[in-house]
Amino acid sequence: QVQVMESGGGSVQVGGSLRLSCTGTGLTFDDMTMGWFRQAPGKEREGLACITDSGYTYYAESVKGRFTISRDSAKNMLHLQMNSLKPEDTAVYYCAAEILEGCSAAIRYTGDQTVNYWGQGTQVTVSS
Repeated sequence: QVQVMESGGGSVQVGGSLRLSCTGTGLTFDDMTMGWFRQAPGKEREGLACITDSGYTYYAESVKGRFTISRDSAKNMLHLQMNSLKPEDTAVYYCAAEILEGCSAAIRYTGDQTVNYWGQGTQVTVSS
């Protein structure tokens, strides 16, 4: 059974850091384009960071320079290091595996792109 699961969310103060992790069973992260998305209350889901099967990374302007996506091939894990967190980063964060349209489309996510596997989401709350 294929499963994608996030961990590492929580509450942090403005300017703090969190590291999200994503694990997968039944699929190999190295073989696919993967990304991190988030959805705040009342807002559409947005793409934040993406990594191709070749290791190229892409970032949305809103997180560029603050967030870093990385993949641990040995452990079949995906990470999102989040620094300099702001209140507007508060959202449910999702790991996505096998983004068929690629990273350029992922960071401009409109809901029309095909993501084959989603995690259940992890809450990140940034307070001032």
